[in-house]
Amino acid sequence: MTHYFDKKFELGFFGMNKFGEATPASMLTLLEETAAEHCFAINHGLYDLIKQDIGWVLASGIMNIDRYPRYRETITIRTWLSEYTSVRGVRENVIYDEQGNVIGRAKGLWVFYDIKKKRPVRIFDEIKNKWSFNREESIRHDIVKKIDAIDTALYSREFKVMYRDVDMNEHVSNLRYLQWVMESMPEAFTDQFYLHSIDGRFLSELKYGDLVKSYTDNDINAESFTHTIKEQSRNKICATAKSVWKARA
Repeated sequence: MTHYFDKKFELGFFGMNKFGEATPASMLTLLEETAAEHCFAINHGLYDLIKQDIGWVLASGIMNIDRYPRYRETITIRTWLSEYTSVRGVRENVIYDEQGNVIGRAKGLWVFYDIKKKRPVRIFDEIKNKWSFNREESIRHDIVKKIDAIDTALYSREFKVMYRDVDMNEHVSNLRYLQWVMESMPEAFTDQFYLHSIDGRFLSELKYGDLVKSYTDNDINAESFTHTIKEQSRNKICATAKSVWKARA
């Protein structure tokens, strides 16, 4: 491949869980940091875009992690765009360890978005011309296929949206949705299993002060689950997801 962007990271202490492994949220953070750096590399950084009331919004995506890196381990995230429409792009990601082994992959559908008007807008031609582009896929998976919501669940947790949950686009960060999913899982399960795959759809925005509930229920087997994030006062579905877990070694 010649059309890609690489970013190296050394894993820090505050991204670790109690097992000394990077958390799913910290891995998603690094994936999004890589995307932000890719924007900056072509002189269309996120702070430059926000001055024009424009941002990138994640509409759906999947993250597969085969092995979570440990404290002070160096990883490389390789990213590129595999598909464009007038208002959205599909971002591919491959995660390598220090020996060049693939330890994870991710794919996301990002929408170019007018923050004030709350609607998609055309991607600037200059962005399309400058960005790395290759039709190769990191994961062959349909990230726009509907994931049905659930109304009742074995496990659930309630949350109130705080200032810390809201990002520069003035809505709840997709990182927080992942954390809410993780919080709704029983601790006894997460002590024995790690999150291998999370496939999510972001359907409606949340804002400061909203009350939300995270629902989790069994899916097709004991190591897979389906999830729904719902805003309580309006009874509005904000996100759905499916997860697959693997036993810890």
